[in-house]
Amino acid sequence: MPLIAAVVVAVLGLTFIWSSIRILREYERGVVFTLGRYTGTKGPGLFLLVPFLQQMVRVDLRVVVDEVPPQDVISRDNVSVKVSAVIYFRVVDAERAIIEVSNYLAATSQLAQTTLRWVLGKHDLDQMLAERDKLNADIQDVLDKQTEGWGIKVSTVELKRIDLNESMIRAIARQAEAERERRAKIINAEGEQQAAQKLVDAARILAGSPQAMQLRYLNTLFDIASERSSLIVFPFPIDVLQAFAGGQRSDASDQTTEGR
Repeated sequence: MPLIAAVVVAVLGLTFIWSSIRILREYERGVVFTLGRYTGTKGPGLFLLVPFLQQMVRVDLRVVVDEVPPQDVISRDNVSVKVSAVIYFRVVDAERAIIEVSNYLAATSQLAQTTLRWVLGKHDLDQMLAERDKLNADIQDVLDKQTEGWGIKVSTVELKRIDLNESMIRAIARQAEAERERRAKIINAEGEQQAAQKLVDAARILAGSPQAMQLRYLNTLFDIASERSSLIVFPFPIDVLQAFAGGQRSDASDQTTEGR
């Protein structure tokens, strides 16, 4: 009997010791409660708990990747879109993550959905499409401030997709085409203006130098002669025409004088 009692006591003792041993990995922490009261955070490594008197809740400190499902968002300019995102967060204070909120994973996910709709609803559609980095930073900042009391750090928020309906896609395509046509017309008008200005400058230079005018005339004749055409039109200098017209007026005046 004494031997059996000793064996029973030994087995109970080993069972008690085994049930009190806890081992936590490097990325884990244990929030310990003694008779329901918080008494500390343990880990990583090996430590002992008093069975039936102490309980431990494991907390993972690694980064959690949570995919926010598509949310219906109405932009500031009354455009309805579906937006999905991904948030990256981790627990930085295991005590608050367990005590301050019942389920920090679900709470952070739900908060991310409402924050996504609230922040994007304050922006126009063009801003959603062109300023994603700014929107990511705004959402991350709002989430981080709200989850700070839960011991959670939101490190990154990334907008994955912004889905538009077919009518809005066609409207954006028409707008982009109109913008390209506007730019093409502006560039064409600027080119015409610059060409006209260059012609004015060239005319001023040629007007001040008769020799340059003659060289330009000869160059034009050479260009015309080099073309393969059955009809060649020779430009007639204006100064020669003026001289010829002046000579005719002089002859007419002389004839009038003689007739008198």
